[in-house]
Amino acid sequence: MGNRGMEDLIPLINKLQDAFSSIGQSCNLDLPQIAVVGGQSAGKSSVLENFVGRLDFLPRGSGIVTRRPLILQLVNSKAEYAEFLHCKGRKFVDFDEVRQEIEAETERLTGSNKGISPIPINLRVYSPNVLNLTLIDLPGMTKVAVGDQPHDIEHQIRDMLLQFITKESCLILAVTPANTDLANSDALKIAKEVDPQGLRTIGVITKLDLMDEGTDARDILENKLLPLRRGYIGVVNRSQKDIDGKKDIRAALAAERKFFLSHPGYRHIAERMGTPHLQKTLNQQLTNHIRDTLPGLRSKLQSQLLSLEKEVEEYKNFRPDDPARKTKALLQMVQQFGVDFEKCIEGSGDQVDTSNLSGGAKINRIFHERFPFELVKMEFDEKELRKEISYAIKNIHGVRTGLFTPDLAFEAIVKKQIIKLKEPCLKCIDLVIQELINTVRQCTNKLGSYPLLKEETERIVTTYVREREGKTKDQVLLLIDIELSYINTNHEDFIGFAKYDQTLSKRFMKKEIQVQIPVIRRGWLTINISIMKGGSKDYWFVLTAESLSWYKDEEEKEKKYMLPLDNLKLRDVEKGFMSSKHVFAIFNTEQRNVYKDLRQIELACDTQEDVDSWKASFLRAGVYPEKDQPDSEETINSSDTVSMDPQLERQVETIRNLVDSYIGIANKSIRDLMPKTIMHLMINSAKDFIHSELLAYLYSAGDQGSMMEESAEQAQRRDEMLRMYHALKEALVLIGDISTTTVSVPVPPPVDDNWIAKDPSPPPASRPTAATAPPPGRPPAAFGAPPVPSRPGDPTPGAVPLVPSRPARVPPALPPGIPR
Repeated sequence: MGNRGMEDLIPLINKLQDAFSSIGQSCNLDLPQIAVVGGQSAGKSSVLENFVGRLDFLPRGSGIVTRRPLILQLVNSKAEYAEFLHCKGRKFVDFDEVRQEIEAETERLTGSNKGISPIPINLRVYSPNVLNLTLIDLPGMTKVAVGDQPHDIEHQIRDMLLQFITKESCLILAVTPANTDLANSDALKIAKEVDPQGLRTIGVITKLDLMDEGTDARDILENKLLPLRRGYIGVVNRSQKDIDGKKDIRAALAAERKFFLSHPGYRHIAERMGTPHLQKTLNQQLTNHIRDTLPGLRSKLQSQLLSLEKEVEEYKNFRPDDPARKTKALLQMVQQFGVDFEKCIEGSGDQVDTSNLSGGAKINRIFHERFPFELVKMEFDEKELRKEISYAIKNIHGVRTGLFTPDLAFEAIVKKQIIKLKEPCLKCIDLVIQELINTVRQCTNKLGSYPLLKEETERIVTTYVREREGKTKDQVLLLIDIELSYINTNHEDFIGFAKYDQTLSKRFMKKEIQVQIPVIRRGWLTINISIMKGGSKDYWFVLTAESLSWYKDEEEKEKKYMLPLDNLKLRDVEKGFMSSKHVFAIFNTEQRNVYKDLRQIELACDTQEDVDSWKASFLRAGVYPEKDQPDSEETINSSDTVSMDPQLERQVETIRNLVDSYIGIANKSIRDLMPKTIMHLMINSAKDFIHSELLAYLYSAGDQGSMMEESAEQAQRRDEMLRMYHALKEALVLIGDISTTTVSVPVPPPVDDNWIAKDPSPPPASRPTAATAPPPGRPPAAFGAPPVPSRPGDPTPGAVPLVPSRPARVPPALPPGIPR
């Protein structure tokens, strides 16, 4: 092998595989390994059983038997037993129990319906009869679903195989039975897809004893038919009769040896055939392959070690039962929780979520987009409102006929509308409460190492937030009661006060806005247009206080259209049956075309949240949702009311306008006071509570010792992290010793077969070679293979350096019937 270090390479990779598998990750390292691929019933399981030297320790049967990858780690040892990674500490001496455990563990994930799973089973076998070797037994390739298998089982198995054999660090052991046509081998076909140069593929030919009488696989084993750079090795497994009769593995290996020595087509290469030689060759080639991948593996190990250093530093001097540690940890956890909560609300901090809104950003959206929209969405029923105003006027006049519009009717209607503000205000508080609780849960996730502490912290803070909820709602209801207590008709924004001055002020503001028009929102929207008119398209929209423009892209260079906002309204549109987007529409209240020949523009967003957000932006620009227009004829002819005279109609219209004006003032006031009230009574109060009182509540909640007990998962994670850390360090030390003293055997060079196209005639008889003299009609394939000597005793291609003592002889012509 070269030196002692090389012998430790395969156990080192095994140790890394165990460390990474136990912690549930691969650390982004593609560890060198051998994957066994082949069709169903190709003899893969028998080859592995011969390696181990044990009878029937792998599941057998018809159909797909191997339904999860089996990582088989063979370790040369004086004692003989097996271990599973998922059964830590248990040694299997009876190999029948090993088979039963593989079947049980397979069915645990895949069930009993012949389904498959890519999650591997790790089995390590210690035996004096094995060489250090690591193989992955993969499900056999199939083409037809059996029983309850999914119809795409062929593609599922293929995808699973590709997950393993696509990696450059994986050697491919392609197993093909000799009694089938080699050109149709599933194993060689998929190997050639991922390894077209044949650098990683090793061929194994099974069932040589089952070939038709008078035929043999000599051409294949001499690497002349579909040659591989690493060559082919033939093996003879136990027959079904031998399996049923429990034939001993040693006897089977002896029979295999006798078969090759006695067969006239194989006796000259008998030393390069058989299970022992295959095992030795795989050991050598895997070791050399590991050696070739050491530089890249070392750099990856070093980067992983650096990433673990900071986390492991906390565990090096860790003592779980130290009371001082628990007290210190409790203080640190509570302080960190308070800092995290404040950062989530205030928006500061070094860890900013770039994928979703959270914490304070969502609360801000509730304050300034969702809540204003809920207020405007509280639409008046125009017919009902006018009817109420009419009744109020008539009831106030009584038997008299009023000459003037009564103030009491205005106040009665306004108060009734202000009371309706309670519902959106309470809904706003509920939304903020929910977001606060979500933020608390998000911040307590960092306390997951201590389940009791996390549970108590979440319970105490959530209880406090719920207590503040009641006080906040009482305060908000008080604000609305205050609005109801006095209707200030002398308000400067009220339409009934200094109407002329108000009109002048509006003109001045409008003129000022025209000078500098603010942009309210930018973003992508889809304009829904029928296919006949060009189809739906995405545009970049810019909303200002006066217009809605859309452009080809975000650079805003090519403007497609600009739509003034005058007389525009919003309305909801039902989502189409085949559409996944949410839609709303813009239309003109004067029944004019809005865009080209369209009476309304349908705008689509990906989520309902985006729709609500855009609607809130339109509100800021003065574009409101549509309201039902009064139907005067229906109102007059309605059985619920009497026909109104012109004077009553004027009074109703006057009060209607006054109510609209005053409700706008009330809405503006509530929109301003709600965020302030919630911030003061709930959010700021919760922050103060966490910083000043949470620790005292935790101390009074129970025993701090039990509260600071680690979870079993955390303890296990710490142990696995330390094991991985030490395994990485040990691997780096061992790799450092090996890399400077070991020389690996290079992969055999490919065949130069350019002569086939230039000169189809055979080479001169004076210097024949096996590599340049294939049998007639069977030229080497493009897979690539080294010159292969046919003289008895020549070494196996790829296993050791090829240094033939003299040119090889031209092989005799093959008899008919050999599988092509």
